[in-house]
Amino acid sequence: MWRELLLVVLFYTGYTLTRIVLVQDGTGPAFAHADQILRAERFLGLDVELHLNQTLLGVPWLARTANIFYATMHFAVTLVVVVWLYRYRPRHYRWLRTSIMLATGVALIGFWQYPLAPPRFLHSEGFVDPVTALHSLGLYASDASGSLTNQYAAMPSMHAGWSLWCGLILVKLASQKWAKALGALYPVTTVFVILSTANHYVLDAVAGIALIGGSLLVSWILYERCPAPLVLARVRVSDRIVQRTRRSAGSRPGKASPGSAATGGATRSGC
Repeated sequence: MWRELLLVVLFYTGYTLTRIVLVQDGTGPAFAHADQILRAERFLGLDVELHLNQTLLGVPWLARTANIFYATMHFAVTLVVVVWLYRYRPRHYRWLRTSIMLATGVALIGFWQYPLAPPRFLHSEGFVDPVTALHSLGLYASDASGSLTNQYAAMPSMHAGWSLWCGLILVKLASQKWAKALGALYPVTTVFVILSTANHYVLDAVAGIALIGGSLLVSWILYERCPAPLVLARVRVSDRIVQRTRRSAGSRPGKASPGSAATGGATRSGC
């Protein structure tokens, strides 16, 4: 478990640091892309963010709760689900863990190629950041916290993507009805929070959800329904690694090695 937790921590640290490094070309493109997103949403009739933002600000206690939810639940719930999955559903752990890492890695391409200013920066459009307006606790409540992350990495929304990942796992794999109910409510609540706090657009959420859906499908195929050519390719690669290891270690040709058992096991356990 500690090895897996270390893997998750290292991956998320690398993901966070990469997001920061990607902000190198100024904020001009991010605001230009924000205009594009708003125009597209207005054309499609999806521009509900301003209405939700104004509605949330009309209920201060709810706005403060939403700020705290946005700042904490994204990390806490995902980590708890990862640990629960490893501990109680090990049969599904590897492919589900791989799916969220795949989606998060691909998301970095979106942050790099399409920097996007969140709605809370668009004061001319009427958006208000509830964290600053209410002097509330929040993810970007201080200048220090804001400078330690990429605030222009809005597309795709990994808040929406990760919450869907957690929700699907609880709905499909939890045995208690209350856990399944929380799993169904969590992504819906998260999408409402990210839109009403003016941290994301509808299209951000759609992109994040689509990314998680695609990564789940790819990971499931690779681990659960691995095509025969991929299995054979993996066996060949494993054999070559074993042979090179034998030669470098000076092993006798007829001596069995642990790698041989692992290679044979690959044909039985899929990708």
